[in-house]
Amino acid sequence: MNSKARLEWVTEDPASQHVLEIAAKVADTSTTVLITGESGTGKDQLARWIHEAGPRRDAPYLKIDCASLPSELVESELFGHERGAFTGAEARKPGRMELAEDGTIVLDEVVALAPAVQSKLLRVLEERKFERLGGTETLEMNARLIALTNADLERAVRGGYFREDLYFRLNVLVIKVPPLRERTQDIRPLAEHFVKRLAPVHGHAGATIDGGAMQALELYDWPGNVRELKNVIERALVFATGATLKREDFPSALQVASDAPSHGRLQSLGEMEKEAVRATLEATHYKIARAAEILGISRKTLLEKRKKYGLV
Repeated sequence: MNSKARLEWVTEDPASQHVLEIAAKVADTSTTVLITGESGTGKDQLARWIHEAGPRRDAPYLKIDCASLPSELVESELFGHERGAFTGAEARKPGRMELAEDGTIVLDEVVALAPAVQSKLLRVLEERKFERLGGTETLEMNARLIALTNADLERAVRGGYFREDLYFRLNVLVIKVPPLRERTQDIRPLAEHFVKRLAPVHGHAGATIDGGAMQALELYDWPGNVRELKNVIERALVFATGATLKREDFPSALQVASDAPSHGRLQSLGEMEKEAVRATLEATHYKIARAAEILGISRKTLLEKRKKYGLV
């Protein structure tokens, strides 16, 4: 963890430390950065770390979720608009590129940008210039841009729904955040970090995790990555009866993992998927949208899997 940053990146695993080393090198530059990795690995956390660790730390940090907003709203949020640019535009509104000043703009799930917005973004990255919607005044963008995605952008380019030239422009500096199952030495410090942070909220200040529970956490594969670990810890704190979190305070999938033989823990893909879905549903109190987000699948797909495995 770098003391320059005001935001923590908890790590002990060499793979995760390597990610932090790269982030530290780019933090002091103005280079556009593409951060990739599975859902829940901490891409947004790393983007914030880069902002906080660099000279832009005191400037605005603005994030846009490209996947959850309609394309026309994303365009307005990014570039701003003039009065009368579209129905409902009753006054001039500056966009994030204007409001960010010398700070950082984060585009979460950049792959979801509509083609028209991709074209405008490419121009901004190449010329550092843009116009508000409905406007003629050319403005300059001084902010740094960080793009995040859990998608395979090369596949998106081949599929024709992501511009190849934009991909190459974003692909200058790529940081891939490995899934938690590939940085297992981070599980213990992350679990301890989440307990320390969340325990007071749930009336268990000073709570700890016993050896059996920690072993279960370390043996589990974490399909939902760090986000799932945080949710599982919070669920255990909600249901725990004492100040020490025990193995039985955690979802059944974790207990199954620690029960499996050390030489294999072999399960069919179907069994592993069923346990992953069960654990995530339990950790989110069967909130379908939240569970689907953690698992990195659509709400419809999760409902189908829930029915398939009888997790009612």
